[in-house]
Amino acid sequence: MLLYALPVHRRLADALVERTGVEPGGAAIGRFANGELHVELEAVPGGRDGVVLGAVAPPDEQLLSTLLLAHTLKKEGARRVTACLPYLGYARHDRAEPRKSRATAWLGEVLRASGVDAVLAIDVHSSLVHRLFPIPVVSASPAALFAAEIAALGLDNPVVVAPDEGARERGEAVRGAAGIGRPLAHLTKTRTAAGVRHSVLHGAVGPDAVVVDDILDTGGTLVSACQALQAAGVRQIVVMATHGLFTGTAWERLWSLGATRIYTTDSTPRPTSRLDPRLAVLSVASLLASALAAAGGGGPEG
Repeated sequence: MLLYALPVHRRLADALVERTGVEPGGAAIGRFANGELHVELEAVPGGRDGVVLGAVAPPDEQLLSTLLLAHTLKKEGARRVTACLPYLGYARHDRAEPRKSRATAWLGEVLRASGVDAVLAIDVHSSLVHRLFPIPVVSASPAALFAAEIAALGLDNPVVVAPDEGARERGEAVRGAAGIGRPLAHLTKTRTAAGVRHSVLHGAVGPDAVVVDDILDTGGTLVSACQALQAAGVRQIVVMATHGLFTGTAWERLWSLGATRIYTTDSTPRPTSRLDPRLAVLSVASLLASALAAAGGGGPEG
């Protein structure tokens, strides 16, 4: 099996090569003078499996590069192409609404049309992805990564909180992996023209809470959730969000709302200017390595 990585995932690619023994394929992605993208492979797959460690979230150049690289691998004889997309962008665009695009379904179609046979991702936003994509999607859970950090923090009988109904399964996975006996608590979320609001807290909380979600984007959901938890008497909040997008600056309000630590992963590279000592970035290399090994990519003969 050969691994071809976009430049944004170079460090993650090095970790995967070290952990799995897959061979780095190497590819140069550039632009012609007129701005059109082009790909040139350093190693030709020639009947072997190829893995594209790519990205589909904005900037859209990453999506186009991922698609063109996958198509080039199939053109050059790859037996099977797996798109390893740690953060599966566009997965929140999964609703069927009149006059509005359904980008989740569109993404699955363009990946298939570009020669992708399967997708490997971390903590996919919604189970609808599996129904909307015309190719298999494997979603690896980061629960074990987060559970290890909870154990290291030494919190006093914490409660795991899901910020909305959709995050309950994710929260239960972390609670179970961490061996936390207290039942999961969750919040009811509504969206208004003014933003996200949490109205009802289901379950009991104590002084320490761990809020688990898949995406920290602008932070609206998590800010509202922390406000509700503070009102319920929670004093210390640990936020664990798989994909740290950190769009804008509104999420920084979390620090004044009881959040003492924010954990995220390297599923999507974050600018170094956004780094903060209270932010911890966990590597997903072990999760991707295990998934690739299960798919038959545990060695160079794959």
